[in-house]
Amino acid sequence: MKHLDRLENQSIYIIREAYSQFKKVAMLWSIGKDSTTLLWLARKAFYGKLPFPVMHLDTGYKFKEIYEFRDKYAKEWGLDLIVSKNQKALDRGVSPTKGKLECCTELKTNALKEAIAQGAFRALYLGIRRDEHGIRAKERYFSPRDEDFEWNYKEQPPELWDQYKTKAKDEEHIRVHPLLGWREIDVWQYIRREDIPIVRLYFAQGGKRYRSIGCETCCNPVESTADTIDKIIEELKTSKVSERSGRAQDKESAYMMQKLRSLGYM
Repeated sequence: MKHLDRLENQSIYIIREAYSQFKKVAMLWSIGKDSTTLLWLARKAFYGKLPFPVMHLDTGYKFKEIYEFRDKYAKEWGLDLIVSKNQKALDRGVSPTKGKLECCTELKTNALKEAIAQGAFRALYLGIRRDEHGIRAKERYFSPRDEDFEWNYKEQPPELWDQYKTKAKDEEHIRVHPLLGWREIDVWQYIRREDIPIVRLYFAQGGKRYRSIGCETCCNPVESTADTIDKIIEELKTSKVSERSGRAQDKESAYMMQKLRSLGYM
């Protein structure tokens, strides 16, 4: 079986398995390449019509291209879109300039916690990959969170021979990571094969492009001339630059990322 077919089949299996076990689920859609690929896979898994809502955490600081893409394809694909925003924190003046830890905790983690509680979701799909950040390499495909939505990386369930933790205690909810075993280049090759629409920020303009997108205030482009998917794939074959090198470095340090994730961050 071809490599991409094998990855696709495993991801679709995990997506369907999670839905069959938990029913009350939602998918987090950041509008980035990974979560859009995950959304594409989920639409394939359920023959074009998702039986659960898609959630976007709106910090108020996203690129305008992200909002435009979200609104266009949410309508085109008939998504049940939930936009979660911690307006109280924004009204208090929480922003990236006041500190990345507080900003991410309030505008992403706490906004997510509130949305999960309001929707009473038992499981949440996310498009994270192990190769994206060292801390995410500790994750599992089915990853439990406690009643406070916190993640204990030291007590992750074993996943041997594709046996996943698909049961949760009453006080837990589960984060489901169908793309965990994918690499960045796999995602781009799959985007090319499936002709998946992607935010144009990923393509080089003026000698720079974004490898990773999120809040405009925390992302910087990297040097690149890759203005097509084929060129991006070729660039990745030789690049020594970290995928998240354009992200705010005080948030991307191993300590900071582990702290954020232990509090419930993606």
